[in-house]
Amino acid sequence: MLNKYARAFFTRVLTPFAALLLRKGVSPDAVTLVGTGGVMAGALAFYPRGEFFWGTVVITLFVFSDLVDGNMARQLGRSSRWGAFLDSTLDRVADAAIFGGLALWYAGGGNDLTLCAVTIFCLASGQVVSYTKARGEAIGLPVKVNGLVERAERLVVSLVACGFSGLHKFGVPYIEWLLPVALWLVAAGSLVTIVQRVVTVRRESAEADAADRAREGNPA
Repeated sequence: MLNKYARAFFTRVLTPFAALLLRKGVSPDAVTLVGTGGVMAGALAFYPRGEFFWGTVVITLFVFSDLVDGNMARQLGRSSRWGAFLDSTLDRVADAAIFGGLALWYAGGGNDLTLCAVTIFCLASGQVVSYTKARGEAIGLPVKVNGLVERAERLVVSLVACGFSGLHKFGVPYIEWLLPVALWLVAAGSLVTIVQRVVTVRRESAEADAADRAREGNPA
């Protein structure tokens, strides 16, 4: 849902920066790799220690690379299958680092195994959300559904909640509850999205199988 509007806005904002990188000889793949490395560093260096505010600041600085690299490829006029594959694969790695860092906090200093389990579910379900669409498309189905919670929603809800929850270390009271609520919401939304995509793939596959049988029974 957020993808449709947020990407259009940030594409306009980041276009001059993408053009500058191209003039400096930076490649889109390099931006993808650096961005993923920055997100992983921010998540795994700060989140397991409960430093949610600064971790989120670092992650946010690098997470926009996901928009910059695509913008650069479009300006070059040479979007490639390799670039799309690399971008999608490293998105999964970055997501795993974010939720993995949070899970480490709740398994350690956060001392909350329930929230650790919820966070691990967010990590796993996010991967499954992406897989259901990719697998459906791989077997020739359109998978015409986005679902309630896609990657943009997962990141925005989780990172905003992490950032604000981290403000309790600066003396802001009654704010740390935001992150647990956000994780439960992301977990529930991801589950709904998985169900939506599975139901869609089942319907589309039944329609495709019926069309195949009709063609076989009534050759042109």
